[in-house]
Amino acid sequence: MLAERGATVIDADELAREAVQPDTQALRDIIKRWGKDVLSADGSLDRKALRQIVFADQIELDALNRIVHPGVTRLRDREIARAKERGDPIAVCVIPLLFERNLVEEFDAIVLVDAPRPLRLERLVATRGLEETEAMNMIAAQMPAELKRARADYCIDNNGSLEDLERDVDALWSSLQRAASKAAGEFRFVASEVRGIESEVRVS
Repeated sequence: MLAERGATVIDADELAREAVQPDTQALRDIIKRWGKDVLSADGSLDRKALRQIVFADQIELDALNRIVHPGVTRLRDREIARAKERGDPIAVCVIPLLFERNLVEEFDAIVLVDAPRPLRLERLVATRGLEETEAMNMIAAQMPAELKRARADYCIDNNGSLEDLERDVDALWSSLQRAASKAAGEFRFVASEVRGIESEVRVS
């Protein structure tokens, strides 16, 4: 919805897929730690197989983050630089585990798009085809929403209709545009952490 309104969207999940393409160092490191059982038949990463390992064990999840996040950060910096060169007024970075990775200070503002835990669980199962246990492990790895709300600049409750969400996004977009216009020529970045379907968005 923000992209439809003119934002440049940089999605960390898409960048993470790029960071672990065949022949990348990150994928080689993943194979070294977890073996070839996490590969698909075509040699690409089997994300489902890897999720089943890492979201059941915090130590394994931390290890995966150490392998993948540096590459994702480099790719995000590349996309932000390109957005700056184009003169894009607002860039939205979608970043899972935004707070957990202590990235808050890198952005001008944070928008939390939240929903009740049972609804997040339902959406993860329905939209990503996850097993319920797998989805529960994914949610358990996240910081509680109350703590994120306390640190967010904007909060959207995504527990109603799409029409409700559209209205909230319109209000958010107006606020972000006002913030960007006050920056006196400074480039603005927005980061968003996806939590199920809900997400956190930061402006920087």
